[in-house]
Amino acid sequence: MTLSRRAARRTAFFLLYQWDVTGQPLASLYEGEVDEFARETAEAVVARAPELDERITEAAEGWTADRLGAVERNILRIAVHELDSESVPAEVAISEAVGLAKRYATDDAGRLVNGILGRIARERTPT
Repeated sequence: MTLSRRAARRTAFFLLYQWDVTGQPLASLYEGEVDEFARETAEAVVARAPELDERITEAAEGWTADRLGAVERNILRIAVHELDSESVPAEVAISEAVGLAKRYATDDAGRLVNGILGRIARERTPT
């Protein structure tokens, strides 16, 4: 089963949200066949969650990652992972994250996500 990147990103977000809220092992949350991109993204984010949270906290100006809602936190984790891996252009990673935040949280969450990711993207050093 191969989903579009957008749908696979949404699946990864759902998995990460469940993992974050329930504390269950990620693999126990898979139902049926999970898209490879979604699974790899979710597993990479789980493996790096403390580091990603630290970067989010540094860029959030007065907010810590654990004070953010689980929706926003996991959307940000995926986007920071994508920014780091350079698997998509920064604009795409940010746009997708803002879209998820607006769809599953609020317009305010979309603005928050956009601001934090904009800061992280600007601070990246060109390779």
